Amino acid sequence: MFILTIMMIGVFPSIFAQVEESSSNLEYTMTTQESIILFGGFALAVLGIFLYLARDTILQRKTSYDKEEHESKKDKTYEKYHSDWTDDYVDFSYTRYTEDDAEFIKAAKNSTLPDYYKILEIPRSASQNEIKKRYRELAKKLHPDKSKGEKTDETMAEINKAYEILSHPERKAKYDKHLGVN
Repeated sequence: MFILTIMMIGVFPSIFAQVEESSSNLEYTMTTQESIILFGGFALAVLGIFLYLARDTILQRKTSYDKEEHESKKDKTYEKYHSDWTDDYVDFSYTRYTEDDAEFIKAAKNSTLPDYYKILEIPRSASQNEIKKRYRELAKKLHPDKSKGEKTDETMAEINKAYEILSHPERKAKYDKHLGVN
């Protein structure tokens, strides 16, 4: 109400400003005092709107942590581990089927699951280093830029897929499970 009253005080004098009549146009002049009142009213209106919109930030309540001096405030570890976002944490750690699982299950049902160990020509008990070493040997030997065979692209794609599965421990374990290897 106060802001509205000030604005009205600024607007009324401008309505009743001195009018000089000339032959073709009407001009009114506003005094400096009337301009200041009008500008002050608009400034207060803008300030009031800003305060209204920022009221939640201005009136923010302090927690017990904010009121006390803690060592963790210096390195911000408290905020990292005690934020409001972690209060309603739900653990979704049960296993879900991934695209690899779906692919393995589908291929196992159709008996079309390729034996990636035979493709890389390694034993089933091969370590990660042996898998990597054999993949690099085959990639150098069978790469389409080096060998000019008819099916080098397809062979290289099979080798890449085999390495992708067997080089990743989780994927390898899932593959072995669906292949029936223990």
